[in-house]
Amino acid sequence: MTPKPKPRRTPPDAGPTTAVIIAVGSEFLTPHKIDTNSLFLTEQLNAVGITVGQKMVVADDAERLAAALRYGMTAAPLVVVTGGLGPTDDDVTRDVVASVLGRSLAVDSAIVEGIRARFASRGVVMPEVNRRQAEVPRGAEVIENPRGTAPGLWMHEASATIVLLPGPPRELRPMFEHIVAERLAGVAGGRRVYRRVVRTTGQTESHIDERVKPVYRLWRARAMPIDTTILASLGQIDLHLSLVSANRVEAHAALDAAVAELRTQLGSLVVSTDGRSLPAVVGELLTERRATLSVAESCTGGLITSRLTDVAGSSTYVRGGWTVYSNAAKVALLGVDPDLIDAYGAVSEPVAEAMAQGAQTKLDVDFGLSVTGIAGPGGGTPEKPVGTVCLALAGRTGSSRVRRLALPGDRERVKFQASQAALDLLRRALLRTG
Repeated sequence: MTPKPKPRRTPPDAGPTTAVIIAVGSEFLTPHKIDTNSLFLTEQLNAVGITVGQKMVVADDAERLAAALRYGMTAAPLVVVTGGLGPTDDDVTRDVVASVLGRSLAVDSAIVEGIRARFASRGVVMPEVNRRQAEVPRGAEVIENPRGTAPGLWMHEASATIVLLPGPPRELRPMFEHIVAERLAGVAGGRRVYRRVVRTTGQTESHIDERVKPVYRLWRARAMPIDTTILASLGQIDLHLSLVSANRVEAHAALDAAVAELRTQLGSLVVSTDGRSLPAVVGELLTERRATLSVAESCTGGLITSRLTDVAGSSTYVRGGWTVYSNAAKVALLGVDPDLIDAYGAVSEPVAEAMAQGAQTKLDVDFGLSVTGIAGPGGGTPEKPVGTVCLALAGRTGSSRVRRLALPGDRERVKFQASQAALDLLRRALLRTG
């Protein structure tokens, strides 16, 4: 059942503040093709102060597209439709839009001649089927397409503005950037969407939400309301803050204040407030302190080192590492005492600490970081089930930080979360936050 849209609050004389995007194409409903146009359009609409309230992907089916268009026109004052403007029978967008709006279609001779000239420039006669692309709904404004044969169309209704754009990105993008965006900016009153991302690690989504909800609930009632979205990914929770404003200085000031409030609430859980990844933040901290690092990995199989070295300039602080999967490798390469392994097992705090100390001394670095664990699916015991991971960080002073974790998920998830926890252990040590 199609959800009932909320009533719009846009004043009659205001430009559109929200939009619905409809991507037309049966190929987007298969596992072989991704709708990238909607991502591009969202970014471009945000830049002129228009938020996207909903995105829909619709097959090349007249009935389904008509239903989507009718809903879109009740849900937002701007509906952007991409695709379905080609010359073939399955390109139904023009016909459906004209039918829903109750407008007749007429062939625009200037468009026909433009398409004919385009084919002639390549030494080809225009197929008659391309005349379909010159059919324009009554009252629609034509948007030129210098990159292809399908023009865009701009139509005003009492309830909404409808913009039709070609599907191929190489045609859609310049058309939007050079023509549509300028028109929308003119009616948006100089507004744009401003955003911040507060990246956290070390707690679950529900724990983060519990701590910050008292703060962000108050933001909605402010003169410049701030919307907050919490997005969870593996080992990381991001808080996305956004507001719409025509005043850049005031918008940045409001977001700065909001970010500061979140920092107060979350403390050392905050990794970055500018979108930087955990490895990038760790790299900057190591660089600032002119510190060096080596890594000893067992269950993560080199993932920590790989993530660290994905950051440009990491050769200034990463000196090297070992993937010591077997007990023999831990002993031979890192100097782990075999008696420790016999007494506590390879997955244990004492062995993790010995691995970190070996990594630190072997390369004479400031920090040695280690991880050992059971990633699964086999190898677990009642005392040490799958997901048991031990981390350690050793420094030149001989003191170590050691952690034991119980991580959920399959092998891939356990490995990534272990790498995230190890990097966060290092980050906290560099910040001296525990």
